[in-house]
Amino acid sequence: MSERVAAVILSAGMGTRMKSSLPKVLHPVAGKPMIGWVLDAVAGSGADPVVVVTAPAHDRVREAVSGRAEVAVQDPPLGTGHAVLASAEALEEWCRGGGTVLVCFGDTPMITPQTLSHLVTARHAADDPAVVVLGFEPEDPALYGRLVLGPDGALERIIEARDATPEVLAIGLCNGGVMAVDAAILFDMLRRIGNDNAKGEFYLTDLVGIAHQDGRRCHVVTCDPLETQGVDSRAGLARAEAAMQDRLRAAALDGGVTMTAPETVFLTHDTRLAPDVTVGPHVVFGPKVVVEEGAEIRAFSHLEGAHVGPCALVGPYARLRPGARIGAEAHIGNFVEVKNAEIETGAKANHLSYIGDARVGSGANIGAGTITCNYDGYNKFHTDIGARAFIGSNTALVAPVKVGDGAIVGAGSTVTKDVAGDDLVVVRGETKTISGGGERLRQRNLAKKKTKG
Repeated sequence: MSERVAAVILSAGMGTRMKSSLPKVLHPVAGKPMIGWVLDAVAGSGADPVVVVTAPAHDRVREAVSGRAEVAVQDPPLGTGHAVLASAEALEEWCRGGGTVLVCFGDTPMITPQTLSHLVTARHAADDPAVVVLGFEPEDPALYGRLVLGPDGALERIIEARDATPEVLAIGLCNGGVMAVDAAILFDMLRRIGNDNAKGEFYLTDLVGIAHQDGRRCHVVTCDPLETQGVDSRAGLARAEAAMQDRLRAAALDGGVTMTAPETVFLTHDTRLAPDVTVGPHVVFGPKVVVEEGAEIRAFSHLEGAHVGPCALVGPYARLRPGARIGAEAHIGNFVEVKNAEIETGAKANHLSYIGDARVGSGANIGAGTITCNYDGYNKFHTDIGARAFIGSNTALVAPVKVGDGAIVGAGSTVTKDVAGDDLVVVRGETKTISGGGERLRQRNLAKKKTKG
């Protein structure tokens, strides 16, 4: 029988140091709200049900977690112990059946399912601990709460830094905040927490002392300090982003992706790079990008909402916008922008072009400076370019328009009518030459300047 695990995610903090109208836990890290990372972690640990505790004004948080968690409201905010107690209506009946309740924080996006699973496993050690606390050893303990261990290595107390003596502050093992608690006694212990401390709040950390009063043991599971990293400022958000990017890059490299300068590549939580993909320096992957095996994304390219087929070549300095579908062995070159368009197998657009709301058939060639004129200020229109077609440089294709298979459009053309397959079309204005006109124009302008002077 699998272990019964529930989770409570504390997300009621106002995040005033963020200086934002957006609730703190909704600020994104690698394109995903922080609380989304935490929800993923608790789901990965097997927790169900999940309760998110939020503030009365946080309607946007409630909307963001809808369908993934129940919501409880903490009002007024009286500390972390009081916040977990706010989940009683949603969880107390479930807790009577026993198991473990994980308590996590919505602003710690680096927490992993593996660490939460370790906490659950430790909660079911042979000595049946009442509480297992996540600990870490930072380079600078600063204002973190300290974990005080007994001679046998069991956790005896958690002491907040502001309430600690110099001897306690010398301890390097710190409180990571996350806990795994015996569900059968959780709410009984929460109701026994007092607020006789420097802030007059009900500290969740007091559960350890209460468990000891009841003759129950408590343990510590340690983790990488990055996993406990909370975010309460824009600087903290930047640090979390940097840490998550490092994690995502490492996963891509481990998966068989080549990055020539990984520290310059930026990924999103849902970026999918297949083995043998090569990514050059300073590439940015926005949301919903898939790159298939053997493709190369060259330097300074930006991709978002795009699918790149096997062995395709993109960049340098290319931009793929949402709906871009690049076929196998196709080439999208420097300063080419593709939006909501399919570039079929082997087609090429190597220089300085815009292809939007279009299909470019297999083997077609798009010359430098080509534009699909897809927007009239009100509506979008489609351009269809057939297989093996050749579009000369500086061509404007005014949609809706179709160029048939094998057709050739001469450079500098403005095409407003369909071109049949294998036809050659050149659409240019008549050339008019005025002999000596350039010199006469210069002299006329010089005379005007002298008159004004």
